[in-house]
Amino acid sequence: MNGNSSPPRLLFPVLLLATGFRSTMTTGDNNLPLCKESDYYYEYTDCNSRGSRWRVAVPHIPGNCIGLPDPVNGTSCSFSCGAGQFLDMKEQLCKNCIAGTYSLGTGIEFNEWDTLPSGFVNSGIAQDTSAKESTENCTMSKWTPQGDFIASNNDECTAVLMYAVNLKQSGKVSFEYLYPDTGIYFEFFVQNDQCQSTDNENKWMRRTESNQWNHHAVNLNRGNNVLYWRTTRLSLDTKVPKPVLIRYILITGVAYTSECFPCKPGTFNRKLGSSHCDICPRNTYSPRGATSCLSCHVDQYSEPGSGKCNQRPLCSDKDYFSTHTPCDSEGKTQMTYKWIEPKRCSEDMKGAVKLPVTGIKKPCKPCNPGFSQLNGTGCYPCPFGFYSDGSDVCTKCAVGTEPVLGFEYKWWNTLPKNMNSSCFSGMDRDCGGISGWEVAGDHVHSTAAVADNNYLALTMTVLGFRPPQSAAMNEDNSEVARITFVFEMLCSADCEFSFRVGPTTENTRTVEIWTGLKDKQSYTYIIRRSTPLAFVWTFQRIDSFEESQIYPSDVAKIYSINVTNVIGGVASYCGPCALESTSSGSSCVTCNPGQYVNKEVSKCEACPPNTHLKAHHYVGKESCIPCGPGTQSNLNHTLCYNDCRFMYQVGHKSWEYDFKLLSQITSFTSEPRFTPKGVRFFHHFNISLCGNQGRKLASCVDNVTLDDAIDEDQGFAKSITSYICQSTLVPSDLVGFRTVLSSHPINLADHLIGVTIQTKLDNITAAADLFPKERNRALPDIIFFFRSTESTQTCKNGRASTVRLRCNPTNVGSGTISVPKKCQEGTCDGCTFHFLWKTAEACPLCSKSDYHEIVGACLNGIQKITYVWWEPKLCKGGVALPEQKVTTCKTIDFFLKIGIISGIITAILLIATTCYFYKKNRKLEYKYSKLMMNANAKDGELPAVDSCAIMEGEDMEDDLIFMNKKSLFGKIKSIAVKRTPDGFDCVPLKSSSGSAVMEM
Repeated sequence: MNGNSSPPRLLFPVLLLATGFRSTMTTGDNNLPLCKESDYYYEYTDCNSRGSRWRVAVPHIPGNCIGLPDPVNGTSCSFSCGAGQFLDMKEQLCKNCIAGTYSLGTGIEFNEWDTLPSGFVNSGIAQDTSAKESTENCTMSKWTPQGDFIASNNDECTAVLMYAVNLKQSGKVSFEYLYPDTGIYFEFFVQNDQCQSTDNENKWMRRTESNQWNHHAVNLNRGNNVLYWRTTRLSLDTKVPKPVLIRYILITGVAYTSECFPCKPGTFNRKLGSSHCDICPRNTYSPRGATSCLSCHVDQYSEPGSGKCNQRPLCSDKDYFSTHTPCDSEGKTQMTYKWIEPKRCSEDMKGAVKLPVTGIKKPCKPCNPGFSQLNGTGCYPCPFGFYSDGSDVCTKCAVGTEPVLGFEYKWWNTLPKNMNSSCFSGMDRDCGGISGWEVAGDHVHSTAAVADNNYLALTMTVLGFRPPQSAAMNEDNSEVARITFVFEMLCSADCEFSFRVGPTTENTRTVEIWTGLKDKQSYTYIIRRSTPLAFVWTFQRIDSFEESQIYPSDVAKIYSINVTNVIGGVASYCGPCALESTSSGSSCVTCNPGQYVNKEVSKCEACPPNTHLKAHHYVGKESCIPCGPGTQSNLNHTLCYNDCRFMYQVGHKSWEYDFKLLSQITSFTSEPRFTPKGVRFFHHFNISLCGNQGRKLASCVDNVTLDDAIDEDQGFAKSITSYICQSTLVPSDLVGFRTVLSSHPINLADHLIGVTIQTKLDNITAAADLFPKERNRALPDIIFFFRSTESTQTCKNGRASTVRLRCNPTNVGSGTISVPKKCQEGTCDGCTFHFLWKTAEACPLCSKSDYHEIVGACLNGIQKITYVWWEPKLCKGGVALPEQKVTTCKTIDFFLKIGIISGIITAILLIATTCYFYKKNRKLEYKYSKLMMNANAKDGELPAVDSCAIMEGEDMEDDLIFMNKKSLFGKIKSIAVKRTPDGFDCVPLKSSSGSAVMEM
């Protein structure tokens, strides 16, 4: 650290009194020696109201000598020396720094971080100060000095690095930083001594690219300024983010510097009055305060800016790499071997490995599609209107066809002209000139870099994108083109391969990251703007501050890259187009929205009803894709949407729904989630369900990350617009944040598949057990099925979403939205999201079957008919409940009532009489049966004389028999069941002795 501090505030009267007091105390002590210049130093007092000050002598050890110089008038408070000079306090004049030293004049700088420089305050605090345990766990989460730089924390605490400075004039603070991972939020701001912000610039730092250091500067006001560098991890995944690094801080605007500072080790300067020190080149070194660099011994080496030399190791097979030579005039190539540059090893020592011999020549791979070989001297692009598969000459497109332009790289004899490779080491911004990627015939692979933490970058630039001439403009589908590449990772360590996209190579953002061993696979990225783009592939073997070479054999391979609809691209084939006759002949024309090219007649034709034209598929009727259930095509046939209406039928009954009140954006926030250290965060969802001709209205933003590449006009939005999107919210009550932080916007749905009551559609399953229904619930849920076309490493086929609408009359208006209880983040697998929307708007429209009538009594000639809904009422709108009906009716008069009563009494008497005679008839049947039995009692006897007369005592006997019998209804039942096969009834009889009952 080199610090040139401003003078401390010393009150002149107090210091003058102390000086006089010491003189008085020592006048009588002749044993103390007179002060020499080495016994004291000069300082200025604070400036008074007139802008003047005094120069006073301050002893290093008070009371150690006598005879300090008297105070004298100092320079004006606005006085300062220039860069490369210092203020000689004795003479109060500016003088040049000697060789090997430097000064910044009115500035102070910090560029050595072996320890925390004086004046800095370093602290770690919890984001949620209400949690005592979290606060205690964060006391050690601070910025850590690492020699050449200082590193931030990478946990969920907030690390604050603070420096206070008093400026005598307006100045500036600038610093260099490395901010590779947006999993950490990094901010810098300035406050005055009243904790008020003094700068109006965005405090969020811009993410750095490919291990390159960024420079940031902020103007400072005169007076007290407190500088804050603050980092907080808000990453929700398990991967630990990379810390923020700061290696250089410069502050200008201080009053003066009273000394020059020596150049740090590894730097030098030869001139008087230098304002900086130069870095020693590679294989040289220098001590502190050097005026020149010293060369390392032949068996030693050093990196640029080194303060010492290191011993060269023996060369091994890790110190060289193989590469293919360009195709020669014979169309052949051969494998050669080169030392990794800069070469650190020694091949002259015993046991060292030598470079292998060059391989034999082999035929070169053919040209890439769209290129042709000219006289065996290389591959050249086919002109516009021609095409080639790479193995033959360019062929002109036939009439009625047009070239389909793009880039398809699958053979790697040399890097294409719009591609280049580079290497970044992080500290010196390059890798000594080494190339980051090498061609190898059927693939391009990362090279063996100087250190495992080097970033190896492969870059491709494209001038812009434009669909073929005949392709209709599709304003509802933002896809303009796409890039697909096939890659493989062979790693023994935790290597990292990333794909980045941006408007320029300097401003890109990370789209996807892969780590570790990966089999051969493909990845597709959808391009949504026609402006120029840069694609960058980076590979890093290990993420470490130390430069070591342990895994040089870890490699990333890219086998093919295919980009469609490129302006200035080449064609591997020609596709059909729609022709229009002109005076000069026929030419291809652009179809209207919703039209496809009929290749049989080369004309544009409209897609059938309820179909939409698939993006970038415009040839043939098969390009018109039928809409899913419950959806219809918009006016331009560019997409299918639901018009907020739905109907389904079971048997002869049908239900109609109207969701118009749900057509606007609806938002909801999940239950709070907590990181391992207790930091609260929420998942915020925005849903645009139906209507609006299919326009996507839901938007999620990122108000934290600052990045040049994040420009909505360039297609790199800080917001995502779709049917359903998600963002992560951090509450504003966390320490230091002035507003709610919204970050990590995710597109969950940009394409409606269909609307149905079924639980599965297009391989998307909305399991019923995610949202169990209440018992005896008759109405089914209406389910909207969505897809997102953006694929990720986890979701190779894109994400999917289901919105389940459930009728709930008590939830009026927009109702409530929830996620499954067992999947609190809305998804159980990370790719398919599920939502339950309870609202009265999800109830069907009311119909006549949803109410019934109640007919009242006729009172005073008036009768009322009232209509009421069946309970519970599970409908809304639709058919209105009919008004109550009132009708006239006739009442029954008194005499009619008397006649009715008399008739009833007469009927009762007739029934009683019938029962009486029925009983008498049964007695006669009994007597007859008894006579018949007696007649057949003895064989050979003549039958007794029949008599139906009733003898004395028979009535009582008969009554006794019938008293023991069943009731009338029992008798009727017995008659029905006790009948013999020959048709006779079975009647119980009593013998004359009364001891037995016989049945026939």
